[in-house]
Amino acid sequence: MKRLAITGANGYLASLVQMYNKDRFEFVRVSRKDVDYTDLGSVRSYFENLDFDIMFHTAANATTADCENDPEGTHRVNCDAAIEIARICKERGCRMIFISTEQIFNGKTEPGPFAEDAEPASVTNYGMQKAEVDSWMQQNMEDYLVLRFSWMFGMPMPHVKPSPGIMGNVIKALRTDTPALFTANEKRCMTYAQHLADQFAAISELPSGVYHFASQNELSTYEAAKLIGSKLIEAGITTPEQVERCILPNTERYADRFRDFRMDATKIKQAGIELGTFESDVDRCLADFGWK
Repeated sequence: MKRLAITGANGYLASLVQMYNKDRFEFVRVSRKDVDYTDLGSVRSYFENLDFDIMFHTAANATTADCENDPEGTHRVNCDAAIEIARICKERGCRMIFISTEQIFNGKTEPGPFAEDAEPASVTNYGMQKAEVDSWMQQNMEDYLVLRFSWMFGMPMPHVKPSPGIMGNVIKALRTDTPALFTANEKRCMTYAQHLADQFAAISELPSGVYHFASQNELSTYEAAKLIGSKLIEAGITTPEQVERCILPNTERYADRFRDFRMDATKIKQAGIELGTFESDVDRCLADFGWK
């Protein structure tokens, strides 16, 4: 059984992967308390002495405000530390799986979806930091995977707390009966995270390269939120009146430039990894948790 080091081990995607792949890998958990990602000497010392066959690097500071307010500090964590880990993997001949992001395309002026060979264009520090690592690995490594994720969503489970996602945001608004704004001037892919957990073993063996991991979507974020609301109405969880009251369009955000940073996932699907559409992902998620 391969030893898979997993950074950000307590995070949502890392926790989900571990929960559903216990019989496939021996996980070597690395959490924030184990290593200081702002100190490259500490990063090298820790990972040089870690015993692993595959590195799955999920640790990052993905908070946009932090990246904008502290570009130097977050660059050390999101970029410098990740490249140092990649160097160690290259030196040891170990595969590295790196989590990149749709945000590398958030500055595109032409409409998506974008394939893997599209030139990155980001207007946020987080997107630029991820793109820098993404590019370094492509230019310097032979055994690697760069997985560019869309916005992921899921539901809470014991010991697994999802990151903020479209499903959780809609349910929170309805559960608390609190009006919430959802962006009307953007299109992005949104993907049920269970796809990653279910297929991680196969994903880990993909040929080296960059892959987009994203279920396809034609809706704006506001339209996507309304779709979830309609599914919850069908399930008897909420009412049309509550959806109208709580799920509201934010027409001011990005009013100057409609954002479309959807990704084309044809490549990874042709490699045998199954992904669907946003609507089918919502249906599956609700069914998995007994809400459909």
